[in-house]
Amino acid sequence: MKYTCIELRRENRVAWITLAKPDALNALSPDMLDEIAHALESVKGDGETRVLVITGTGRAFCAGADLKGVGASTAGGEGPLEFLAKVHRVFERVRTLPLPVIAAVNGLAMGGGLELAMHCDIVVASDTAKLADAHSNFGVIPGCGGAALLPRLVGPAYAKYLLFSGESVPAAELHRIGFVSKLYAADQLVTGTQALAERIAEKSPLGLRITKRLVADGLEQRDISAALKLELEANAEYGRSFDMTEGMTAFAERRKPQFRGC
Repeated sequence: MKYTCIELRRENRVAWITLAKPDALNALSPDMLDEIAHALESVKGDGETRVLVITGTGRAFCAGADLKGVGASTAGGEGPLEFLAKVHRVFERVRTLPLPVIAAVNGLAMGGGLELAMHCDIVVASDTAKLADAHSNFGVIPGCGGAALLPRLVGPAYAKYLLFSGESVPAAELHRIGFVSKLYAADQLVTGTQALAERIAEKSPLGLRITKRLVADGLEQRDISAALKLELEANAEYGRSFDMTEGMTAFAERRKPQFRGC
């Protein structure tokens, strides 16, 4: 597929999907969603990529849905609902991709743009970035994670504050409460994120994949005992892997492990 809405590049086992419609503040259009979905499958199947980064160009990370691209919305209209379903499918692919996904928020992340970041495993940001749910500002309700994921990430009370007020919040504030894991100066976001991604890429791909699954499954359990049982079962599975043996052997031999992801 020839990309016209995004850019895809790879460097040192790190893939970057860059939303590349700066004049539209990288708003999500049907075409952009199709390209993101294609890029995700490319990254998933290339056998080399160990970490994915999603970022934007210009002054926005992503300003949410491109309403012009979706078409005129009418109450109960099938078109907007089909678009929302497409966003769901693409965001689900981001969230369940079997490798770590980092959102590098370079600027404004608004509505669906904030929700896209929520579906990533780690959020880092420029110290000049601002984030907002903003749905309530336009008489719209969350549709792709604002109500489902934000309370889990920042707590119910603060999530409702953001959802109800539609307020734009500096990345530094969300860093303070833990939604943003790391802040970078604007001119250091790409290099800083690449360095972080390369450090993660050195770990066992299989170990990270299982850990990502354990975190997701553990959050769905009703009690800690059930979540701990999942960890025990996963350790029985991982204990038979090459990477587990290699990690322990490398530790004993005081050398850097060479993981294979199996």
